[in-house]
Amino acid sequence: MSNQSVQTVSTSNDKIKVALAIVAAIAGVVGFYYLADKPALARAGVLVAGLAIAAVILWTSTTGREFLNFAKESVRETKKVVWPTRREASQITGIVFAFVLIMALFLWGTDKTLEFLLYDVILGIRK
Repeated sequence: MSNQSVQTVSTSNDKIKVALAIVAAIAGVVGFYYLADKPALARAGVLVAGLAIAAVILWTSTTGREFLNFAKESVRETKKVVWPTRREASQITGIVFAFVLIMALFLWGTDKTLEFLLYDVILGIRK
C-alpha cells in the first residue's frame, strides 16, 4: 500500500492570483504608512481594505482554498486535544521548577569541585 501524497501543480492563473494578493497586501501596508498625516481611521481603512482585497483574491485561487482547508483542519484537530486540568498543569510546573533547581545546584557543585581541584590541588594557585 502506498502512502505517497499526490501534489497538484499550480496553474499560472493561480500563481498570478497569489502574486496579486501579495501585491494588494503590500499596497495596504504601504498605504497605511503613506497616509501618516491622515486620520487613524482612514489609515486603518486603507490597511484593512488592502488585506481584504488580498484575502478575496487569494480565496479564489487553489492555493488559497487549500490553505483555508488546512486552517479548518487545524482548528478541528485542536478541539480534539485533551488539555490538562489546572491542578495537573500546576503539578507539572512544580516538577519542572524542582528539576531546574536540582540541576542548578548540581552544576554549581560540579563547577566548584572542578575549580577546587584545578586551582588548589593541581595548580596550587590560591585566589
